[in-house]
Amino acid sequence: MARLSGVATRWTGTSNAFGVAALIVVLWIASGPFFHFSDTWQLVINTGTTIVTFLMVFLIQRTQNKDSQAVHLKLNELVAAMSGASNRLINVESLSEGEIKILHAHFCKLVELAKADEKLTDSHSVEEAVERHSRKKSEATD
Repeated sequence: MARLSGVATRWTGTSNAFGVAALIVVLWIASGPFFHFSDTWQLVINTGTTIVTFLMVFLIQRTQNKDSQAVHLKLNELVAAMSGASNRLINVESLSEGEIKILHAHFCKLVELAKADEKLTDSHSVEEAVERHSRKKSEATD
C-alpha cells in the first residue's frame, strides 16, 4: 500500500497528471451535446471528481506527514549538533500543548531581550537567556 500511494503521489504531482485531468474535463464538456446535458451527464463528472478529491486528500496528507517528519528529523539533528542549543527542542512536536505554550512564552521573552539589544544577529538559548543578555550589556558598556 505504501508503494502504491508513493507512486500515486509522485504521478499526481506531474504536468502529465494535470493534462489528463484537463483532457477528461474537456471530453466531458464536449460530450454534453450528445447526452443533452442531462442530469446523468452531470452526475458522471460530479461523482468522478468527488472520488478523486476524496482519494487525493489522503495522498496529500500522507505526503505532508512524511515531509513534516523529515523536516523535524533534520531540525532535531541540527539542535543536537549545535553547542549551546537547547536539547529540550529535540522532538518538541511530541510535547503537549501546555508544554509548547510554556516554551513559546520563553521564546517570546528571548525576542524581547533581543529587541532590547537592537542587533538582529544576537541570539539566546532558553537556559542562558538572562545571563547572556546581562553579559552582552556589560560588555557593550566596557
